[in-house]
Amino acid sequence: TVPKAKEVRHLAEKVIKHAKEGTLHSRRLADKVVREKPAVTKLFEILGPRYQDREGGYTRVLKLSKNRAGDNAPMAVVEYVDRPGEIRAAKPPKGRLDLLHAMDDVLEQVGIKRIEK
Repeated sequence: TVPKAKEVRHLAEKVIKHAKEGTLHSRRLADKVVREKPAVTKLFEILGPRYQDREGGYTRVLKLSKNRAGDNAPMAVVEYVDRPGEIRAAKPPKGRLDLLHAMDDVLEQVGIKRIEK
């Protein structure tokens, strides 16, 4: 449900913050929340380095169009941003946004125009 997804989002943000630090202490703190060794390993080897440039906002909550049958509760999905196969593309972090605008200027000088949706 949506309230549970919003609560899980806080835990996921905290665990990613620990994975970005990468110390033994932060690994043990993340281990308190996750408790599965393969998941903690993936967190520190894949997800931590992936979000090294982001200062927050590692997850998003997407509300589903249909409510749950039975009690009509609003349903939602929690997903990490900047991952392959994500449902909706994330906005780049602020530091990368300036780089993207600079790349657009360079490409326009060469004659390549950006495709707008």
